[in-house]
Amino acid sequence: MLAIVTSLLGQTGTKTSPLWTIVLVVLGLVVLTIALVLLQFFRLWLQAYMSNADVGMFDLIGMRLRKVDAPTVVICKIQLVKSGIHDVSTNDLESHYLAGGRVPNVTRAMIAANRAVLDLDWKKACAIDLAGRDITDAVKTSVDPKVIDVPSPRTDAGKITIDAVAKDGIQLKAKARVTVRTNIRQLIGGATEETIIARVGEGIVSAIGSANSYKEVIENPDRISKAVLAKGLDSGTAFEILSIDIADVDVGENIGAKLQADQAEADKRRFQAEAEKRRAMAMALAAENKAKIEENRALVTLAEAEIPKAMAEAFRSGHMGIMDYYRIKNIQADTGMRDSIGRGEPPPAEHKG
Repeated sequence: MLAIVTSLLGQTGTKTSPLWTIVLVVLGLVVLTIALVLLQFFRLWLQAYMSNADVGMFDLIGMRLRKVDAPTVVICKIQLVKSGIHDVSTNDLESHYLAGGRVPNVTRAMIAANRAVLDLDWKKACAIDLAGRDITDAVKTSVDPKVIDVPSPRTDAGKITIDAVAKDGIQLKAKARVTVRTNIRQLIGGATEETIIARVGEGIVSAIGSANSYKEVIENPDRISKAVLAKGLDSGTAFEILSIDIADVDVGENIGAKLQADQAEADKRRFQAEAEKRRAMAMALAAENKAKIEENRALVTLAEAEIPKAMAEAFRSGHMGIMDYYRIKNIQADTGMRDSIGRGEPPPAEHKG
């Protein structure tokens, strides 16, 4: 290009004005810049043109100005066109890229959905991708269902069985395998795999708990899967449950007998505590009665201490004579003798002989 400008300047010779020289130089620089830009995007444009991807040169320049990764958009556009998907425009690809989406993932998901004849359009696929879901894995799971272990050692802190107790008190340890596929329509806002695991585990516990005997569950494990599957556990989730299969059922402990033994031990301790309480109350009552007896004895002693005073007063006042006093002493002696005989004790000394 510089050679052409130089030759033009040489042809004009000394007659060329400085202004004309400047115009030619600027024109040469513009033409050179355009040529460099075209050469830079020529390979991508030619690749798109040969693939009928309908990506123009100005589209590529616009991508550069909008800071869009042009090679990624062009490759994805070519993949879509070659897969028979023509309703996704270059602008759609650019918009999803500028929104922070993973354009190659959505492109692969669209191609896989189109091959599997799934109802997935570009806007829905972009929404799923922007929601943080792996759209490629979702489409793959929708075509090829996957199996989920219940309980899941990954999400249930190493738990390997679902433990439940039948009505007869026998514990059963069960494992289940749930076959699911992605429900594309509910992928946005739908519950995740953890919800499926939790619901199936809850359903297994409920089904075992409603059995009258653990033997019923051992003989017919499918009754668990049928009862769980009938509850519609995939409602509101991003998956559709195809089947629930009981992989293993083992007999655990006799929880009923253990609980009864624990209850009996608790009752024993309660009764012992109540008996100890009654014993303590009886001892307290006995101590209280003993205190009352001693109190009454003290009162009697005080009352008896008043008798000599009363007798002395009676002597002084003339209401009592010496013979009355002796008669009282004889009555007291006879009474003491009878009390001693009743208790089996020897009579007082004054009555011996």
